[in-house]
Amino acid sequence: MVASFPVLYSFRRCPYAMRARLALYAAKLSHEHREVDLKHKHPEMLAISPKGTVPVLQLADGTVLEQSLEIMKWALKDLPLCEDDATLIEENDTSFKHALDRYKYPGRYPQENDVTYRDLGELFLKKLEARLTSNIGNSTFLDMAVFPFVRQFSKVDEAWFETQNYPHLRNWLKVLSASPLFHHVMEKFSPWSRGDTPIMISF
Repeated sequence: MVASFPVLYSFRRCPYAMRARLALYAAKLSHEHREVDLKHKHPEMLAISPKGTVPVLQLADGTVLEQSLEIMKWALKDLPLCEDDATLIEENDTSFKHALDRYKYPGRYPQENDVTYRDLGELFLKKLEARLTSNIGNSTFLDMAVFPFVRQFSKVDEAWFETQNYPHLRNWLKVLSASPLFHHVMEKFSPWSRGDTPIMISF
């Protein structure tokens, strides 16, 4: 049975799910939220998306969007995405995410060489710093796509991050982290189970 509203399978702390929620909320698209326990994934989610990762969005017509950028592009179809922004998002999702995972969880990955993953991550941060100004208005597609990942990077060693020469980047993080949009997106929900009262995000 197809739902009357899109259904989002999500996990609060996942940066990919976070940016999908940012896009849906920014676009004011009403939907049902289903919080996923990653250790006990919903059969309903696996039935429509066997890859088993979040986010997954099932549209009201049954179409399934399995990637966070797919969901963002569907939700923010009227928000322009220039080639330079798309290039930065691709770098965020590849080399920066690779460095972030190894910087954040140094014991989880085998040592590849003597590279410092914080230094590798900074290559991306420096590009963002050069791009940003102190005048931050409404969130752009680029903001929402990379913010969750940069926020994670900044929190690995906050004392170190606060001493680095990223004034615009720190202000950007501060403004977005304090925004009503972000606070709404980060509302806590219990893991969903079949038979639960639907959690409707309505606008």
